[in-house]
Amino acid sequence: MIDIFKDILPYISGLYTLPWILVGFAITIFLTKITTREKIDKIMKKFGLILLYFFIPVLVFRIFLNTDFGEKQIEFAFVVSFIVFFMYLLAFVFAWYKAKSWNLKGSKKQLFIKTVLTNQGRSSAFIGGALLASPWKVEAAIYIALVGIALFAIIPYILSYMHKKETKNIEQKQVKALPWFLKPYPWYLIAFVIAGIGIHIATGYTTKDLSHDLEILVMFYSAITIPAALYYVGAGIDPNDLKKSELKKLFRYDISNKTADYWTWVRGIFILTVILTPLLTALVFSPFFAFGLISSAWFAVIIINSILPITSTNMFLLPYGIDRKSTAHAVTWTTIVCVPIVVLLITIFGIYG
Repeated sequence: MIDIFKDILPYISGLYTLPWILVGFAITIFLTKITTREKIDKIMKKFGLILLYFFIPVLVFRIFLNTDFGEKQIEFAFVVSFIVFFMYLLAFVFAWYKAKSWNLKGSKKQLFIKTVLTNQGRSSAFIGGALLASPWKVEAAIYIALVGIALFAIIPYILSYMHKKETKNIEQKQVKALPWFLKPYPWYLIAFVIAGIGIHIATGYTTKDLSHDLEILVMFYSAITIPAALYYVGAGIDPNDLKKSELKKLFRYDISNKTADYWTWVRGIFILTVILTPLLTALVFSPFFAFGLISSAWFAVIIINSILPITSTNMFLLPYGIDRKSTAHAVTWTTIVCVPIVVLLITIFGIYG
């Protein structure tokens, strides 16, 4: 059995894992013939939680246990922190500007700003998980850990503050925390990072110090994370969204339209996440890379993560008052557009990086 696991390992790593997006999508289409989309979504939410708590942390732990975490890694952690701050600041400024140009007021304005801010969160733990099997796996793991803190700790705090301020003078239930099963996740993930680094620094141990069979089991268990996560992403694409009429609505642009209808919201989020954020990130960091101030590994992880699709786990933040429908459509269309770009970028950086 151990030998079988060892033979399978190369096929659940790197770009070999990406077809699992199509597998997840295809199986979802089949399941919609025999059950409802609502039941499928409930099952996939549970599946996503299992991945978040029982697989991704183990994969991150394995990577850091096998890594000499030194000065360069600490520097990259600071760089990623700046990038995450920049991304969310850009989202807030974009949302505020659009709300003003569309003359949104009161709760409608707050709803739009909260929805845009939340949907700047990227699918680092899922699509970005493919990077954990790349030559830049340490940098990718640092990025995933810090984005997890931003998405599940900092952003909910900001949304909660906005909600409290918004409902201060009206009788409405106050939202104070994430669902109990997500609230501790950022710190839970960081604990695995610290454990991996701490054990390696204190003892010098890596997975190579385990017995041969145990090492293969750990490698196999953690490697399953990536195809499973990509299956989750594919399963999250709603086939009903993939209609020509829906595509026309997304890309239709009327310069005379000064109002903010539903598809205008989706289009704005799409432009922010798929065009503006990657473009500005590339403009900022390309000169640093060109002059040799940052490594090819840093540059690859920064650029690839900037074009990741919106994470479907944003739907867990609906209690904070973000718009469900526009979020669902934004997740679907950024996944469809961004995944092929991510595959191309991983291939290019892998060859020339």
